Amino acid sequence: MPNLKDIRNRIASVSSTMQITSAMKMVSAAKLKKAQDAITAMRPYANKLTDLLQNLSATMDSDRGSHFTQQRPVKKMLVVVITSNRGLCGAFNSNVIKASLTPAEQNSDAQVDYLAIGKKANDAFSKKHKVVSNHSKVFDDLTFANVGVIADELMNRFVQGEYDKIDLVYNKFKNAATQEVMVENYLPLVPAEGVKVESDYIFEPNKGEIVSHLIPKALKTQLYKAIRDSFASEHGARMTAMHKATDNATELRNQLKLTYNKARQAAITNEILEIVGGAEALNG
Repeated sequence: MPNLKDIRNRIASVSSTMQITSAMKMVSAAKLKKAQDAITAMRPYANKLTDLLQNLSATMDSDRGSHFTQQRPVKKMLVVVITSNRGLCGAFNSNVIKASLTPAEQNSDAQVDYLAIGKKANDAFSKKHKVVSNHSKVFDDLTFANVGVIADELMNRFVQGEYDKIDLVYNKFKNAATQEVMVENYLPLVPAEGVKVESDYIFEPNKGEIVSHLIPKALKTQLYKAIRDSFASEHGARMTAMHKATDNATELRNQLKLTYNKARQAAITNEILEIVGGAEALNG
């Protein structure tokens, strides 16, 4: 027979857990709204800027923007892994970490290093792989200027020839319950397949100067969008995970209450039987 005190303790413990997960769900829902509005607002601008850059890249002379468009044999590769600083968000981080190994598998002859944006990425790769830098603190103040510092580091590493290719791996936000893991080329810049080249532009002062200013801005925007996508996805994944945890805790609590009532009823029945048995023994 289950111990009634143990069952009561378990019910209290599960109820406490349910209150915590429910509170975390509400906090994540509030943060998700703000993060979702931010990524939804910037996507049209970021996508248009990327399209314009791809159009210019397809029409540039070979010597213009060559620092960022130069195709080199991939001997050293850098993978930028964007995760969260905290857990309790389901498979959000593990999916990104698993996908981050894909570039290394596809470039088996190259040396692959990692740059972590998020504590979970740094913890996952620092033990077995080389992590060139960790920018987990960017989430403490997620602004375009702070992300621009990371983008400058990536651009400098590529231009100086330290790495021949740089990829981004992150969760793209779709909705609160759905995130899509993206493995996205960052450098070198390549025109997207199927892009219709528009060549009837008039460039002032000239195409070369425009490109020299546009490319760094576009790369900073691309990285900022990726981090914003990941940030919104994190809160969506945590809200979903805490919602499921709350539902599971509620179900477990109800089962424990049912078990407690059955055990209590059985204990009362045994006590009645003992009393009746004792009375019959005295009468006998």
